[in-house]
Amino acid sequence: MATRETSDSPRRRIVEAAVELLESGGPDAVSTRAVAAAAGTQPPAIYRLFGDKEGLLEAVAEHGYAQFIQSKRAQLDPDPQDAVEELRRGWDMVVEFGVSRPELFAVMNRATGRASDAAHRAGLEILHGRVRRLAAGGWLRVDEELAAQIIQATGQGAVTTWHSTPAERRNPALLTVLRESMISAVTRAEPTVPAAETGPAAAARALRAALPDDADVLSDAEQHLLREWLTRLAADSGAPYA
Repeated sequence: MATRETSDSPRRRIVEAAVELLESGGPDAVSTRAVAAAAGTQPPAIYRLFGDKEGLLEAVAEHGYAQFIQSKRAQLDPDPQDAVEELRRGWDMVVEFGVSRPELFAVMNRATGRASDAAHRAGLEILHGRVRRLAAGGWLRVDEELAAQIIQATGQGAVTTWHSTPAERRNPALLTVLRESMISAVTRAEPTVPAAETGPAAAARALRAALPDDADVLSDAEQHLLREWLTRLAADSGAPYA
């Protein structure tokens, strides 16, 4: 469980000092001595609160995720009029964060602690919510799980490629092309009317997305079985990109 802290708590001051050093000088700049000096405290306080440098970096990752999730939720539209455009905005937001804050983004991706993992799952819930709305509207061209994986892979790949390319050779068009390639891979040009599509995949995707998590009409076992059937139908293995 994440530690609750006030804006002026020693723990928060240390984490924010570490973030600033990380983003200005990279991981090597985040020494316990440098962080302690920047936070106006002594190195033993860092060991007491975080254990070691790795524990401090886990706290930095948690802090980064918390900031990122807060900004994502602030922009979240509970009832978007255009689910595809919502996907574009969400992808752009992730990539912009990674491009503008590369050191923090890298630390967040390497983090394995409980708190950062919980924050990562919270971000995935937002992504899966977007994918579910696409499925319910008949927009998805592939299964929900595959769609989420494609969205994640293209976003992380875009950030990694951007930073591995020499600054003078970076072309913003790369990010636009990758985003639109992702959109083409996971969505249709027009929403599919399930009854008009050959095969049950679109209908299964839409029905599965619309199922409530706590439907009283079905028992837990029946809900599990129904979702399993719908998942098989939605996979549409014969033509996943048709």
